[in-house]
Amino acid sequence: MARHYLGVVGVADALGVSRHAVHKWRTRYPGDSPHAFPEPDVVVDGAPGWRADQVAAIARWRDGLPGRGAGGGRPTAAKQDYMRAAAARGLDRDEAERALANFAEEFPEMDEPQLCAWLIEKFS
Repeated sequence: MARHYLGVVGVADALGVSRHAVHKWRTRYPGDSPHAFPEPDVVVDGAPGWRADQVAAIARWRDGLPGRGAGGGRPTAAKQDYMRAAAARGLDRDEAERALANFAEEFPEMDEPQLCAWLIEKFS
């Protein structure tokens, strides 16, 4: 039975980033660095591969990068999608941020990506 792994492109797609970003992370944060990029589960002809269940671990790793997370850094792909959808509906950045914060308080069981996806769906 064949086992399926995600390559750099698959990881990039799952995280909503470019393959260049994944390559850059692997180069900047090698295995011996303090914040090492998660090692691949397999390497075939020099190409890395990760199990699909590793995407969440890679996302947590990314969220732990300096300048990311609470109070700083670039918004997640889900939030970027939400902000674009909100702008298309006429909300300015502050209005969209307030709306997201209010819904986060209203629905604490939903994480930000879930909430953003739900709001985008409601915009449709």
